Amino acid sequence: MSRPKYRNGMGPAMIPKAIVVVLAGLSLGACVTAATPEPAPEASLKPRDRELLARAPYQKASIPAPYQRHIVDYHRNEAPGTIVVDSDARFLYFVLPNRKAIRYGVTVGEEALAFSGIAKVGNMAEWPNWTPTPDIHKRIEGLPAHVPGGPANPLGARALYLYANGKDTLYRIHGTNQPEYIGSAISSGCIRMTNEDVIDLYSRVKTGTTVVVLAPGTGQPSPMSGAKVAGLGNN
Repeated sequence: MSRPKYRNGMGPAMIPKAIVVVLAGLSLGACVTAATPEPAPEASLKPRDRELLARAPYQKASIPAPYQRHIVDYHRNEAPGTIVVDSDARFLYFVLPNRKAIRYGVTVGEEALAFSGIAKVGNMAEWPNWTPTPDIHKRIEGLPAHVPGGPANPLGARALYLYANGKDTLYRIHGTNQPEYIGSAISSGCIRMTNEDVIDLYSRVKTGTTVVVLAPGTGQPSPMSGAKVAGLGNN
């Protein structure tokens, strides 16, 4: 997806220095001391979810163990209900009470395309439509003008639209039709989760939820080495 454009000229690479300092000081270096696997709860799936996921055009991926959903000890200071994304480690945390968090594996953007900073969930959608931006059409030839919601849609089962200063950043946390790339940094900037995980996260958040995306180099090292190359046409 394209990099956001702001009327005041501020983009992801021009986050105010105060925010950069805060994010740099909030490294996840000592964030996790224990992890307990947390299977996807079936209660989050609606009848439509079950129907569409049964028709997914991809094979069920084997997600590496570090990127499967876990309940972890959490030692940062965000309030319960906050989303924190560690792009370095390819983890997304949903902060729980009592110094705990749900940790999900994610696909993040290539460094030149990635968003970092503090945002809010400005909008939410189930099985969203996807309309590639003009910038995406320039970078990737042959894309359709519009893709309806469904299991073949690159945005997957859910989308959380990130806003800053009341404006859409054009970045999203969303599902994927390429779950085999969870744990990689190959998207066009957005944060992808497995459809099952994004359905679970979606059920826990609301419009206005704070999202903290740590700047590159301020999180944990990735527990997996190597990068994969995504197929064309995905955010």
